[in-house]
Amino acid sequence: TMQQVILYTASHCGYCRAAKSLLQSLEVTFEEIDLTHDYDRRQALIETTGQRTVPQIFVGETHVGGFMELRALHLAGGFLPLVQS
Repeated sequence: TMQQVILYTASHCGYCRAAKSLLQSLEVTFEEIDLTHDYDRRQALIETTGQRTVPQIFVGETHVGGFMELRALHLAGGFLPLVQS
């Protein structure tokens, strides 16, 4: 079973584009939620994660973090097993 991957983004965000590119290169499907004009949802995300930046990436219920955390997890060999768990 594949875990659902959710990517919270904002327009004009280079790390968001990098995260999307990495996920696409790994052929991982994801749901993108654009927070550019959604203040309430952005506030809820800040309360959930403690992070003010985007992207924020979730695999199922697991908060991976931003692009740098996603990349590090992938390079350590942990991202795809998490998605496929």
